[in-house]
Amino acid sequence: MVRMSRATVPYDEIGINYGYSRRADPRISAHIQEALGDALSIVNAGAGTGSYEPTERRVVAVEPSRVMIAQRPLGSSPAVQGVAEHLPFTSHSFDAALAVLTIHHWSDPPRGLAELKRVARRVVILTIDPEVARSFWLTAEYFPEIGDWDAAHLMRIEAVGAVLGGAAVHPVRVPHDCRDGFLAAFWRRPESYLDPNVRAGISTFSSIGARERERGLRRLADDLASGAWAARHEGLRDLDTLDAGYRLVVTSS
Repeated sequence: MVRMSRATVPYDEIGINYGYSRRADPRISAHIQEALGDALSIVNAGAGTGSYEPTERRVVAVEPSRVMIAQRPLGSSPAVQGVAEHLPFTSHSFDAALAVLTIHHWSDPPRGLAELKRVARRVVILTIDPEVARSFWLTAEYFPEIGDWDAAHLMRIEAVGAVLGGAAVHPVRVPHDCRDGFLAAFWRRPESYLDPNVRAGISTFSSIGARERERGLRRLADDLASGAWAARHEGLRDLDTLDAGYRLVVTSS
């Protein structure tokens, strides 16, 4: 029997048009490829549609949601329906284990991390530092409820490293024209958050109440129309990248 996580039902419901705004950004992909090093075999846990899976290596994807698996492009690596907390592989089956912006959806993140460590000699995690993420203007000024959700579900970076038995941590700055539409991708394009198709690819928008969501959207729309947002964040126009809390956590081989 396939064990499901708390991510299964939400992504079966909200992941239908996930590919509209979620695709690999080549600069972020380069960071991940470098972290994978010489690994030839990779398990990608919480793989979603497989945006950051390397095409020149042997990859097996593990994803709980059938809706997400169905959106994997033709020719993608094989996918198994399952969860990180119960990987259906023997120990040391892979050179590396990869998890991209997913551990906050796992029902038991420490157990999932332990499973990654069990099946692979190297673990590569792209996750978010909840303290830094909470200060991002979108959450701090318009959707504090998202910051609350992140704080409750995101493991602190030090805790991730501790479960993995030690790891190097590398900041991943978000380009101003990031192609992958995760939460902080539009930090210099604030009007994008008013697009319901963009929000549909950002899971945390579905984690807060409709009243809070609509209130934040109204405030953002009003501030964009009045010029208040531009005046408050004038300095962002001079930046090409932003540290919004995204971190690459990598164990040694």
